[in-house]
Amino acid sequence: MIAAGIDIGSTACKAVVLVDGKIAGSAVGPSSTNPGKTAEEIFARALAQAGLEGGRADCVVGTGYGRARVEFADENISELTCHGRGASFVNGAVRTVLDIGGQDTKAIRIDDAGFLVDYAMNDKCAAGTGRFLDAMARTLDLDHQQMDRHSEQASRAAQITSMCSVFAESEVINLINDGVEIGQIVRGLYDAMAGRVAALARRVGLEKEIMLTGGVAKSRGVLSALASKIGIKTLAPPAGIDPQIIGALGAAVSAAELCSRAGE
Repeated sequence: MIAAGIDIGSTACKAVVLVDGKIAGSAVGPSSTNPGKTAEEIFARALAQAGLEGGRADCVVGTGYGRARVEFADENISELTCHGRGASFVNGAVRTVLDIGGQDTKAIRIDDAGFLVDYAMNDKCAAGTGRFLDAMARTLDLDHQQMDRHSEQASRAAQITSMCSVFAESEVINLINDGVEIGQIVRGLYDAMAGRVAALARRVGLEKEIMLTGGVAKSRGVLSALASKIGIKTLAPPAGIDPQIIGALGAAVSAAELCSRAGE
């Protein structure tokens, strides 16, 4: 059985192909003003990686903000559900999923089967999201890997009082002009961001294990700051699995179940 999930997010489009219940291919690319076309291109890349170039899937599920534009999907499912299913697929002990996306952050509590129990979202502004971190990286003229390295070398964190991108940028510029070390500034940004995410997580109730998904999960500094704020070890997906594809993976898991039901 070939099942696929397509996740059309605000900044990235992701696709995962499962063959007989195992990840066979995946792809990630930037979102565009034509989500339908982008979905087709990313899906084709995931199929090619799975050795199925030019092929098709038995069932496809779309998720994410642009899921309605995945015209070849058999079904569309909320990204809240798909992130839970995807996290549970890679680690069955996970009960809390923190998805830091491009324009929102989601705290998701799931049961032992990976199904949604409760959730909370921050979707009113960019605070605590990937866009916030990207804006701060541009202000500091660093890439995210360089930010992590600077943070790890810092002895302490500078205080960042605002999570508004505009005001935080002004704070960062003032700290630079005051001669504060870049590493301390980055640690301050990570701490401020982690505080915002931790507050959201507490609204749904923290349960071990906790998994961070989305592109921000690639940041060692954010993972460390978040673990410190919530007092529980926070995990990224296992090595070899891109944290950005977890929503698409959950959609593919749902697609496999859809195929199984259709065959009954």
